[in-house]
Amino acid sequence: MSFTVAIDGPAASGKGTIGRAVARHFGFAHLDTGLLYRAVARQVLEGADPVAAARALTAADLEAGNLRNAEVAQAASRVAAIPEVRAALLDFQRAFARRAGGAVLDGRDIGTVICPDADVKLYVTASDAVRAERRLKERLARGETVSHDEVLEDLRARDARDSARATAPLKPAEDAVMLDTTGLGIDEAVARAVAVIEERRKGG
Repeated sequence: MSFTVAIDGPAASGKGTIGRAVARHFGFAHLDTGLLYRAVARQVLEGADPVAAARALTAADLEAGNLRNAEVAQAASRVAAIPEVRAALLDFQRAFARRAGGAVLDGRDIGTVICPDADVKLYVTASDAVRAERRLKERLARGETVSHDEVLEDLRARDARDSARATAPLKPAEDAVMLDTTGLGIDEAVARAVAVIEERRKGG
């Protein structure tokens, strides 16, 4: 029996951390759909055609190194604005969502486009300042040399691009439960998400 949890939100809102924790809690499979676009973007940076790369994408491509760096992140946002790329990755994501035993997918258009009939939809957000601080810590931990202002500018550029694109823009599904993590620790944010999902599983 399948049970699908769709988690959307902007970069560094906490959706990936929550998605992984929720999947572990319930024993569901987890897919960070942003990795699909990052994997395509990485190939594009190496000279590949974005649509061809998306159509040929395999699970092994998601294990490639350097998918988390800033250059790939920005390229992924640009690649994600190409309708043919999104169409090519649609079936991959929907098949994952229908797998037996339950699935959690996090991204930017899961509840609105990929899984509009998901059993639970969450939209995770946080203030720009908090998201920038989180992303700054991640990048510094990877040994990058970057300032808070540069990270904030990158995040806002991605938000603008993701929200303004014609195909599958970043926005909450009408029936999504909003989860603002600005003032929440990881454990509290995960607990709130788990509570929403448990209520739905009980038929609430």
